[in-house]
Amino acid sequence: MKIAIIIIRTFIGLLLLYASISFFLKLAPEPEVTGNFKAFNVGLVASTYILPLAKSIELLCGLAFVTGRYVTLASILILPITINILFINFFLSPEGIPIALFLFLGNIFLIFNHWNNYKSLFVAKD
Repeated sequence: MKIAIIIIRTFIGLLLLYASISFFLKLAPEPEVTGNFKAFNVGLVASTYILPLAKSIELLCGLAFVTGRYVTLASILILPITINILFINFFLSPEGIPIALFLFLGNIFLIFNHWNNYKSLFVAKD
């Protein structure tokens, strides 16, 4: 099980690092988008802060996953982004569903395996 955790954590980390570094350094050409996904993407770009913020979080979490440090924090921090990636691909760009599913389910797997670190968050205090 420990080997599976390391493999999934590393793959997710490398994927997040690739996505964020290629965004900031413009390493890969932007894919052609059409229809509703294009309208959604134009809105994200027009906001001027959402994409850089999400990509910065992806970069930090990618580094955490690859190095194996702060994985508990990174898993929770990247969860809303992976949910949005999954929903965007499910509703607007179905060809990206396999990668989005891997990101989301891999993150849930990591959260589940580090659940002892999260238990204190769900304790009601008197």
